Amino acid sequence: MVGLLLLGAAAAGYSGFGHGSTSRPKAPVQPLVGRASVIDGDTIEIHGQRIRLNGIDAPETAQTCTDEIGATYRCGASSAAALADYLQQSSPSRCSFVALDRYGRIVGNCRRADGKDIAAWLVRHGHALDWPRYSKGIYAPHQLTAQVERVGIWSGSFQPPWEWRKQRR
Repeated sequence: MVGLLLLGAAAAGYSGFGHGSTSRPKAPVQPLVGRASVIDGDTIEIHGQRIRLNGIDAPETAQTCTDEIGATYRCGASSAAALADYLQQSSPSRCSFVALDRYGRIVGNCRRADGKDIAAWLVRHGHALDWPRYSKGIYAPHQLTAQVERVGIWSGSFQPPWEWRKQRR
């Protein structure tokens, strides 16, 4: 078990396990469980630990989109608000460690108390995109449904968050 944990941490690029810099969070051995606070449309915080939802990308807080009638709205803020409402309906949330990202943030698979996959809900309702680079397409069926039903960001036009960020670097 410890060997698997070390192997998994090494694959994720983590080498801290209590040594060296304290600026990077420790990889949690047990799932993080608690009331989640929303940081943005794809990041939550439980017990002071920020968790980036695995396999999805939501519009950035400052990002704007256009709705079905062409009006501009803050789709990043809308995504975060939808996530907060969704999490409030069934608490606590439970996140299992997947990796540490290049910024040292925990990346996790998270579920509400009722067992529903938080990332899947965000994609299915058009508040986030499947990010195949990290998801291996697991959320693609949810995204297709959101596209067909023209919900959330799919009701109008938007720039994928990864492209929006790249233009601002």
